[in-house]
Amino acid sequence: MVNSNSSVDFMLPVKRAVGATLEVDSESSSLAKKHRSFVSTATSATGTPGVSAVNMGGGNVDGNNGVNNGVGGRNGKAPIGGSQQPDIDEDLHSRQLAVYGRETMRRLFASNILVSGLQGLGAEVAKNLILAGVKSVTLHDVGNVELWDLSSSFIFSEEDLGKNRALASVQKLQELNNAVVIYTLTDELTKEQLSNFQAVVFTDISLDKAIEYDDYCHKHQPPIAFIKSEVRGLFGSVFCDFGPEFTVFDVDGEDPRTGIIASISNDNPALVACVDDERLEFQDGDLVVFSEVRGMTELTDGKPRKIKNARPYSFTIEEDTSNYTAYERGGIVTQIKEPKVLNFKPLKQALKDPGDFLLSDFSKFDRPPLLHLAFQALDKFIADLGRFPLAGSEEDAQKLISLVTGINNSLPDGRLEEIDQKLLRNFAFGSRAVLNPMAAMFGGIVGQEVVKACSGKFHPLFQFFYFDSVESLPSEPLDPDDLKPLNSRYDAQISVFGSKLQKKLEDAKVFIVGSGALGCEFLKNLALMGVCCGDGGKLTVTDDDVIEKSNLSRQFLFRDWNIGQAKSTVAASAATLINPLLHVEALQNRASPDSENVFDDTFWENLSVVINALDNVTARLYIDQRCLYFQKPLLESGTLGAKCNTQMVIPHLTENYGASRDPPEKQAPMCTVHSFPHNIDHCLTWARSEFEGLLEKTPAEVNAYLISPSEYISAMNKAGDAQARDTLERVLECLDKDRCDTFQDCITWARLKFEDYFSNRVKQLAFTFPEDAVTSSGAPFWSAPKRFPRPLQFSIHDLSHLQFVMAASILRAETFGIPIPDWVSSPEKLADAVDKVIIPDFLPKKDAKIVTDEKATSLSTASIDDAAVINELVMKLERCREKLPPGYKMNPIQFEKDDDTNYHMDLIAGFANMRARNYSIPEVDKLKAKFIAGRIIPAIATSTAMATGFVCLELYKVLDGQHKLEDYRNTFANLALPLFSMAEPVPPKVIKHQDMSWTIWDRWILKDNPSLRELLQWLKNKGLNAYSISYGSCLLYNSMFPRHKERMDRKLVDLVKDVAKAELPPYRRHFDIVVACEDDEDNDIDIPQISIYFR
Repeated sequence: MVNSNSSVDFMLPVKRAVGATLEVDSESSSLAKKHRSFVSTATSATGTPGVSAVNMGGGNVDGNNGVNNGVGGRNGKAPIGGSQQPDIDEDLHSRQLAVYGRETMRRLFASNILVSGLQGLGAEVAKNLILAGVKSVTLHDVGNVELWDLSSSFIFSEEDLGKNRALASVQKLQELNNAVVIYTLTDELTKEQLSNFQAVVFTDISLDKAIEYDDYCHKHQPPIAFIKSEVRGLFGSVFCDFGPEFTVFDVDGEDPRTGIIASISNDNPALVACVDDERLEFQDGDLVVFSEVRGMTELTDGKPRKIKNARPYSFTIEEDTSNYTAYERGGIVTQIKEPKVLNFKPLKQALKDPGDFLLSDFSKFDRPPLLHLAFQALDKFIADLGRFPLAGSEEDAQKLISLVTGINNSLPDGRLEEIDQKLLRNFAFGSRAVLNPMAAMFGGIVGQEVVKACSGKFHPLFQFFYFDSVESLPSEPLDPDDLKPLNSRYDAQISVFGSKLQKKLEDAKVFIVGSGALGCEFLKNLALMGVCCGDGGKLTVTDDDVIEKSNLSRQFLFRDWNIGQAKSTVAASAATLINPLLHVEALQNRASPDSENVFDDTFWENLSVVINALDNVTARLYIDQRCLYFQKPLLESGTLGAKCNTQMVIPHLTENYGASRDPPEKQAPMCTVHSFPHNIDHCLTWARSEFEGLLEKTPAEVNAYLISPSEYISAMNKAGDAQARDTLERVLECLDKDRCDTFQDCITWARLKFEDYFSNRVKQLAFTFPEDAVTSSGAPFWSAPKRFPRPLQFSIHDLSHLQFVMAASILRAETFGIPIPDWVSSPEKLADAVDKVIIPDFLPKKDAKIVTDEKATSLSTASIDDAAVINELVMKLERCREKLPPGYKMNPIQFEKDDDTNYHMDLIAGFANMRARNYSIPEVDKLKAKFIAGRIIPAIATSTAMATGFVCLELYKVLDGQHKLEDYRNTFANLALPLFSMAEPVPPKVIKHQDMSWTIWDRWILKDNPSLRELLQWLKNKGLNAYSISYGSCLLYNSMFPRHKERMDRKLVDLVKDVAKAELPPYRRHFDIVVACEDDEDNDIDIPQISIYFR
């Protein structure tokens, strides 16, 4: 952890530093750098003198926007055979790289963007682009900060009132990413100034000006991407124009689909059948190429072929294969993703002929045409009167309605038959306000459109998108007086929702679970909305994680000097800087059964709402059960790359989160991973397993044995199975023949491991199952998806072979505490050391057992003499231990994916790629290997911001407390397509019995410490006969057991303590029991959980 008050700041290596200065303190570490920030009056990206340029980066700039980080180009680690400087900081951007890839990131790094209008929406767009890492962002605004702006912009504080918005934004935006150059413009723009940008975004501009600028951008060579977006109360719009011919290189961001071929018919059209290992995801019209096909070589000419009649495991191709060579076996079919050219219309033309609108909610399919007119009418209203309509002013609303009617009547065709005046009144009343949730949502959408414009990655929004969330308004009609400003920072929000709802927001008690990417956005949103900012309000946020470097590219409340600190503490402190009135408590407890003494009954009972910001299903299900139990609303969301989803869990109105589950991910059988891989995922799964076995589990077992030999041996003897035998064999091997005392020993071990894994084992497999082997049914053993392997011949001239040995020997040396010599990074010296290793000849065994059963869960084969073998191994171990020096121990290595200097991913990528080479599977680079083996979840700031915007629009409804099911919305969105799908949540399943009904939300409560008899009678009165009562796994009562009748007059709390041996802590006032009941006709009835209050 770094003390940010230290005179020397530990700077992270940055992606690019532009125009930065660097001072190196000779008395400190080579990574310890002093940095200074500067503001210079310079010629900006627009070529305009006098524009302010700011950069606070560290690092020496090279001619290619690369960074020399002051350690000889090695970043603390020597790549073998050279020291090429990476142009992308993969530690920082790993999650974003998993979405975009290197090429898109490089295009982003070269992009200059203009963001004009820095109220809430502009601030959100700029934030997302700066986090993404564009080359420069120019902030433009001619206006000054007003109190009104504090409702929606996280950048401004009350000290900024009266300052120019662009100038007041620089410092806080620059902190997000030192590598992005930030410029400011504070005068009116000329269209010529747009020529030095790849994309321009306008969030507060008149329609006339927008048409003028867009026309210039559309005709410019090359075209400049023009984006106009507005947030007006609970209404928003986006318009995109990327020029007359814009090429999309990747329309959806998904990997090309593939299939493993099982057969191809000699027919017209030809039928291609694939193995039923996984369903095919091809669609009619997809183009595919064939490779690795044995026989029917005519199809392997590299020519794309079109798919027809796509089925789950087969498809046809428009080709006559009747006279082709007969198909024999094998083959891969791979989708070819073609670029798509889009012809955008300029704004002036698109206003008259908008084409198809992008829909977000099918229950509002008629809204976009009306909103298309409403936004034009609002522009005319402002042009005529020089102001926005006043909140609650019927006169202004009627003027806007008449303007909409006039525009509609002037249309030559496509006139609207009906105009929704109530909707337009709401539009008029809130039109001046920029609401934070709307800004967050549209900031995500617009930020992503800029990325698309700069890179050609993902399909652009084509061309208009309109959205509203009028359901978020209070359910009771608003009094115009309630909308009047109170001279507070929430005035903009009050102008839409009224001061009564504002008071409810301020007095809410909210629990945010998690303060990572989603959590940071939620904290910012709630602070700006004023949630928990009143005297009666309290926000509790908990997260047991600490900040890592890879978090900084999207968890925007964290800075590089916070690395190693608790996420919740840093995030809460940052949120109070956004709004000092926020009452927040930061905890570091994992929300789980183990922390129920912290999050006790009183804590849960006092909550207004729970907001999940989690990254795993297990924790989500636990919080879901707690919310069910205490009947608290749960606002759930999650992201995966450019996708996001939100789910509203509202007591008694909706089903709970756990009511529907995604099917579990299909796991590859163990025998496939270990002996018959057919894709790189299998190779990487095996590689990580071997890494952990060799470098973590076995050294840990060695230490467990050496710390307490007698207890360890006793446990192994007691187990006495094949697994115990295998463990002891590994421990003995590690301390005996594989023990390393010098670095040369480590090189010997690594070289022999290469021979064992990639040559000997493959030779054994091919000996046991030759290429022409058949199964018991006579079918070829090596039929798809199995791939016949070939052994590798080690060569010191193959750099990948040497890299494997280098990474393996370095990590092996770490486990034994052996110093690593400097010469290890020299290919010549390493090759000399490897040449000294003597490789014994290999003879395959005739009786080798290789698991081929796909249902097998262990590779250990039991034998009748396991116990005898264990005894022999124990004796050898004891003799070996006597030879060790006192206090001898190993250093187990825990896999850490996010440190590129530790050689972990080098070894795992080496393991996987050598194995892929054995099986003729395409290899991957280290970054791709990190994504798969490190199980990295792709993540970008834009989809995170959008998800939290959607959720906070629902939060208004929850805290109002009067909304019906049809007012709530669950959302699925994919910014890559783009797709927005909003729908009413599913209601809970209702169970009926006699004149009663209940759902999963109901919990029956008995107070006053009842006895067993009293409980049974209470149920009897409801027409229910209880035949079994249990507490946890312990049976308290069963009607079939005569002795249980003796318990009838005992208090249930005593039965729980005496029979179930439960310890009920002082903070617990009740316990829960599960009761099985039937009705008078002996039909089982599912009843709610019953809570017994004994205090």
